[in-house]
Amino acid sequence: MADARANNGDSVAQLRLQAREVYQVLKDLALGVRNLHENRPGQWHEVSTGEMRLEVDGYTITLFKDAGMLDYCAACEAIDGRRADVHCWPGAGTDPLELLSVWERTQLEKVLAA
Repeated sequence: MADARANNGDSVAQLRLQAREVYQVLKDLALGVRNLHENRPGQWHEVSTGEMRLEVDGYTITLFKDAGMLDYCAACEAIDGRRADVHCWPGAGTDPLELLSVWERTQLEKVLAA
């Protein structure tokens, strides 16, 4: 019985998106390798503080803005059903946005503002 629970816990962990995967999606979006879908024109400018939901090639990503700046990645869901949120990235430097270089983050903000 304990083995079944351990295996079940492992399978649940495998269903979570890793921060590196979400980072790669955001980086690819910043570099123009992936496409942004269903982003309302002007949404970047409309939201000063709050959540922004993005559709990026099968991923649904929710970013949080604070005082007009990207603050953190609130959640992400892949097309295959894997998910992750801020509780999955609790340590400092583990948020997918924090993994972006300064240049990548600037490029991402330009894509979102377009």
